[in-house]
Amino acid sequence: MVRRAHSSRQALLVLEALLARPDQWRHGYDLLQETQLKSGTLYPLLMRLADDGLLESEWRAPVPPARAPRHAYRLTPAGCAFAQALRLRTDGRGLGLVGVTG
Repeated sequence: MVRRAHSSRQALLVLEALLARPDQWRHGYDLLQETQLKSGTLYPLLMRLADDGLLESEWRAPVPPARAPRHAYRLTPAGCAFAQALRLRTDGRGLGLVGVTG
């Protein structure tokens, strides 16, 4: 079976979480909480999505009580289109539907 890029259950959870608020920058910890993925799964996935142009990422200055800068992520226009197309293709089946109502 040929595997489609970024179609794993974990990728679908992350894309769905980001698609719920596509213009908002999200920290990895926020995505960890929302998707319930392990950090060893989430962060490599975020890097792959960014490398493929589906996410943009930037360093954010620490906000007390944080002691270090943190990465923030959001969908690019291509990432938003990809996530929406994936949602339509799966017709909602298999997606985590994290943060989606209605």
